[in-house]
Amino acid sequence: MEPRQQQFSLWYVLLAVSVMLILQSVLFSPHVETLPYSDFKVLLKAGKLKDITLGEGAITGTLSTVGVETLLPKQQVEEMSRQGKGDHPFSTLRVNDPNLVQDLEAAKVRFVGQPDNKWIGALLSWVVPALLFFVVWSFLIKRVGGAAGGMMEIGKSKAKVYMQKETGVTFADVAGIDEAKEELSEIVNFLKDPQRYRRLGGKIPKGVLLLGAPGTGKTLLAKAVAGEAGVPFFSMSGSEFVEMFVGVGAARVRDLFNQAETKAPCIIFIDELDALGKTRALNAVSGNDEREQTLNQLLVQMDGFDTNKGVIIMAATNRPEILDPALLRPGRFDRHIALDRPDLKGREQILKVHSKNVTLAPGVELTKLAARTPGFAGADLANLVNEAALLAARKGKDAVDMADFDEALDRIIGGLEKKNRVMNAQEKETIAYHEAGHAIVAESRPRADRVSKVSIIPRGVAALGYTQQTPTEDRYLLKQSELLDRLDVLLGGRMAEQLVFGDVSTGAQNDLQRATDMARQMITQFGMSEQLGLATYENMPNPLFTGPGLMPRDHREYSESTAQIIDAEVRKILDDASQRVKQTLLANRHKLDALAKLLLEQEVVDRPALELLLSEKVTSLTPGKPHPATPDAPDSRKVNHENEGK
Repeated sequence: MEPRQQQFSLWYVLLAVSVMLILQSVLFSPHVETLPYSDFKVLLKAGKLKDITLGEGAITGTLSTVGVETLLPKQQVEEMSRQGKGDHPFSTLRVNDPNLVQDLEAAKVRFVGQPDNKWIGALLSWVVPALLFFVVWSFLIKRVGGAAGGMMEIGKSKAKVYMQKETGVTFADVAGIDEAKEELSEIVNFLKDPQRYRRLGGKIPKGVLLLGAPGTGKTLLAKAVAGEAGVPFFSMSGSEFVEMFVGVGAARVRDLFNQAETKAPCIIFIDELDALGKTRALNAVSGNDEREQTLNQLLVQMDGFDTNKGVIIMAATNRPEILDPALLRPGRFDRHIALDRPDLKGREQILKVHSKNVTLAPGVELTKLAARTPGFAGADLANLVNEAALLAARKGKDAVDMADFDEALDRIIGGLEKKNRVMNAQEKETIAYHEAGHAIVAESRPRADRVSKVSIIPRGVAALGYTQQTPTEDRYLLKQSELLDRLDVLLGGRMAEQLVFGDVSTGAQNDLQRATDMARQMITQFGMSEQLGLATYENMPNPLFTGPGLMPRDHREYSESTAQIIDAEVRKILDDASQRVKQTLLANRHKLDALAKLLLEQEVVDRPALELLLSEKVTSLTPGKPHPATPDAPDSRKVNHENEGK
């Protein structure tokens, strides 16, 4: 490709030089009269010449056209008239004339001698302008090439090459995914000492595919492998291969592998592989489009290169279910490493990594903070630390304390606090009893998560209040009794409204939706129905990844009678749960009223205050009698974590 670009540039230079010479000779160069030597002698004696320059081969000077009609041929006089009256430059060939100097002195004409330097004139006349044009042309082509992907280099790979020091990431910067680091340490050892594996005839895997939900650290882990091994790191997104021009993606794949082989040992990292490697079975209409050509070229390149050269391919995706099977077979991406969301210990390690450059107050306990963030990925935890640092800086603090982390956590989960939202006393009381119902039921269920905070401060777009529950430990399996307890907690708010006011509001919409989904999953996915038996009727999506799957089913694979049984079983589960919740709230009505009153006064009730209220013998209040909302200043503590979505 390089020789072709040089030839293209040379043709442009030759064309530019030709144009400049034509313009110089036709438009910009003055007309010079060429005189025979005899006419020169006549004009000299007549006094019509001046400023004569005697060269080695030519004589030049200035000719006055006034009164030359009788001295020159008629045709030449007419030509000079068309050029205009006045002085005209002339030129004549010098001959061997010994009397020339005497004739010049006799005519009293000023004359000088000058040697001929033809190369200087040629250089100044067209070589210098040509060089100037070439510089300007190169600059413009470079500017055009940088815009819109570069027309001159459209087939070149856009991969960003990072050396070891430029990545700035090692395994010490990656926490919470120890199993994945152990798997990739073999790749690092191969890049550092390939002979250790070659001497026994072993071959390193050609491709490593990192699978995981967004934010779990796939790209960070790939950079850490390059940083640990100290090799170049080619980073490119899957969408950067595909352009509007046919064949560009395939050309970029070839160019990427060619560049990688010149810098081996190295790592090629393709982020968001699903943008490039989507299965070809989904595109039945256009079987030969640009994306498919690019994918075919990638498959060919992965088959054609040898890992013994030290080129390792890594890719990341959060949608492995839509990848083409040809990419996942042995010999291509033959090692799959799944990155799950970190557990309690992993979250604590991630918080330590991201907070090492943050000034923390002595009272900050990362262990408690990790326990309050179940389900958070590495990117979420990094955002949490950064938000807490920004909040502390905004308040002018010298260090980040737990209050800042609490506020940052509430902002991330629930949204921005809206203390200035105007709410009437009746709505505020309804929200207070709703959230109090959630908290009372949660504390009365032994298998439910403990309540850490209750708030009636609006947050985000639709959250009018929430009850935050903190699990005591990470759970991967849930028993039927635990699911039923969680179902009771979801219905606690709705049943509290119905019990106290004899009416219900729209605030329980999200609670009812989650409760219905949970009950349906118990019947159709977990086999927790005596009538339907040990059978499943719906696919459960993989919790590691997002999306419904490769080919989501939009039709039921069971009969209408079975669907009626499923609906009846779901209603039975919800009806039984509502009766259990109603009995619990009736038995704890005095605690419900006391907690709602406390929420109306303080707006936020934390765990110590809740334990104190539940442990004391609260005087029973008049059932159904509303408590006026007190206009106390809202508590500065923030909202939480389990947003009810009201």
